[in-house]
Amino acid sequence: MPRTSARRWLSSAAVAIVAASGLTVAAGLTVAAGSDKADARTLTLAPRVDTYVQADQPDTNLGSSIRWSVEGRPNVWRNALLRFDVATESPDESLHPQLVVTTQPATEKGTTAAATHNWGPVVAGDEFNYAGRANPAKWSVYDSPGHRGKGLRRPSQVNVDGSKLVINGTANGTTGGMSAKFAHRKYGRWETRMALPSGDNEYHGVAILWPDSGNWPCDGEIDYAENAGDRSVMRFFLHYSCKNQQTRASKAVDATAFHNYAVDWSPAGITGYIDGVQWFQDDNPAHQPPGSMHQTLQLDWFPDSTANGTGRMLVDWVRVYAPGE
Repeated sequence: MPRTSARRWLSSAAVAIVAASGLTVAAGLTVAAGSDKADARTLTLAPRVDTYVQADQPDTNLGSSIRWSVEGRPNVWRNALLRFDVATESPDESLHPQLVVTTQPATEKGTTAAATHNWGPVVAGDEFNYAGRANPAKWSVYDSPGHRGKGLRRPSQVNVDGSKLVINGTANGTTGGMSAKFAHRKYGRWETRMALPSGDNEYHGVAILWPDSGNWPCDGEIDYAENAGDRSVMRFFLHYSCKNQQTRASKAVDATAFHNYAVDWSPAGITGYIDGVQWFQDDNPAHQPPGSMHQTLQLDWFPDSTANGTGRMLVDWVRVYAPGE
């Protein structure tokens, strides 16, 4: 660890930490200060994280982060530059700062369908562990009229706060949504960790699989987590046919809290899960979407005769898994 002089232990140090799959990493710089036992003391400093890159996007500056996640994928690494700024002086040249790094197995938030049903590694998605606008390599953020022409969808309403996606809806119906550029596919498994804090029931949060063709309703729609304003109930809608027919399910759940919502789409049928527990099943081949689909996240505005208020949608992560056998 470099020192600038005998008296100043360390003005700035940087260290690269590699996060392996399945581990979380914490770091601190411990400095034993003082020239004798009577004056001895220990300082522990938290790091400032600068920027990070990952193996599958080596030329992309993904911004600052406070965690090093590899999204559950094997054989993937990330590294981050940590900086510790220390301004402690001592005449004792034998004293050196010590970098302490600890690792521990990553802990999952809530029960997931992926873990419960052994879906294997994540093949695509977004952990939202950065800050600023949604990653443009992964998402197309809407800039358009709102759902069914009500209100507006604007990029300014969609942001990532360092640990989760936040979509805000204003009292006048300006809200947001976005469409995934990844995992445009026929068949697969998707899971989203989402919460809808208390707000105006005119705002409906929804996680959707939308047809790549854009040919709606003929090419179908899978709303695998939709809140229609009542924050105590979640709904699943499978749209099929050019007549926009539907099969559906509902379940009592506190939608203001985070839950893990998932869908498994295979040639055998379409199955929905909440926190790893099945709550929807449709095995009718006539109800299958005819082509590939992709993920969207939307906070849609449904104005009514009541006073208008604000709404909010939070998404911790979106993960995609390969189709089952």
